[in-house]
Amino acid sequence: MVAVPLPKVITRHRDGLVHVYVYVVDSGAVGPLEPAAVLRPRPGDELVESAVRPDLERIVYTTPGGVVCLARTGEPLWARDFGPRPDVSHGHRAGCALSLDGRTVWVYRPDVMAQRGTRDQWVALDADSGAVLARRELDTAGHGGVHHLHPADGSVYLTVGEGQDGSVLLRGVAGADGGPEFTTDAWPDRCLIDVAPSGEQFMTVDHDQSDVAFHRHPGGEVVLRLSARDFGCDPEDTFLEWSGGYLDAHTAVVALSGESEDEEIWFRHHPVDVRTGTVGDALTTAADDAYDLLPLGDGSWLTEGPGGHPVRGLPAPQPSAVPRQAG
Repeated sequence: MVAVPLPKVITRHRDGLVHVYVYVVDSGAVGPLEPAAVLRPRPGDELVESAVRPDLERIVYTTPGGVVCLARTGEPLWARDFGPRPDVSHGHRAGCALSLDGRTVWVYRPDVMAQRGTRDQWVALDADSGAVLARRELDTAGHGGVHHLHPADGSVYLTVGEGQDGSVLLRGVAGADGGPEFTTDAWPDRCLIDVAPSGEQFMTVDHDQSDVAFHRHPGGEVVLRLSARDFGCDPEDTFLEWSGGYLDAHTAVVALSGESEDEEIWFRHHPVDVRTGTVGDALTTAADDAYDLLPLGDGSWLTEGPGGHPVRGLPAPQPSAVPRQAG
């Protein structure tokens, strides 16, 4: 199962606008990315999350109270309201993603925190009309939900963060009739960080940040698990951050952070060979913190640059240390 590399699209929010960036996988180009499009949301809309179809003809974004779809021209195509908005924000954030074929909008609704119901919702919408294709009530009371698309089979993972109560990882798939279905797969208290570019595995970090694990897709069996000790760090004062991802098909980047004796916060990004568990020396990057590095799956990564534009960097050193025991 190997996905064909296609141009990838990411968004950044700045000055109330959605900046759309396109980069070509395996191109070797480095440096700041220039926006391919800059879109203005509807007047009065507060941007929460956004996603863009690969052809840039559809952009969807969530607000505290709904989801909106715009054409590339900026013309509103449809909008769905979630219902009454609470008078007080509890830090909840509605999430959204577009399927690889651009036909389905996946939306996570934190309805419990928003005081709109007793259960959160995960909804699949038609990207052209906004019609509801499928809906699932979740046994969660999340602050937010992060989607990750599988690069080949059309499935999508959702991590729901419930603050001190932990997290829930779910998966949705395309049904026999082509419409979305929600599976019962769940991995309690694991935060999904990334899906491998081959689609054969995915990477999670425990909610308490004690270990990182690599799982087979779709069953979720753990093929490799590492703790802070495997990176030469004391697990008592080192955290594995909810960031990093797959640098390429066989190398993942794991982010660690901690506090020195001088009370200085430190962070490092280590490459790991997911076939052997080999941990490499810390990468040298322009990242400002443990979360300012987004591996792209083709040997390169993005960091935040001047003016808020993402900067693409490569190459990356390969792991060279002693292999660790898988499992």
